[in-house]
Amino acid sequence: MADVKITVENINQPGFTSRVDAAKYNAMKAAMLTTLTHDAPGMTAAEIKDAAKTLLPDDLFPGGATAGWWVKCVQLDLEAKGVVRRSATKPLRFYLT
Repeated sequence: MADVKITVENINQPGFTSRVDAAKYNAMKAAMLTTLTHDAPGMTAAEIKDAAKTLLPDDLFPGGATAGWWVKCVQLDLEAKGVVRRSATKPLRFYLT
């Protein structure tokens, strides 16, 4: 059976979509939505990754493998959908809308 895919958007490239593994996307999305708050300025990508890794299933992310890539993928998609916003800080910080 083929892996189930989900279409994601990219806030930095309007109109561009790609297909990614749905199970990993949904696991990371759930972890990020649990981790992020509505309080600006929010969390850095590194802080999100560290917090989310503790919530990820080990069968999909053994030892947190590839968590950084998935944080970025889900963050860009959720920004494009208006669920997450970025603060104009250095480094960038993210929070729920």
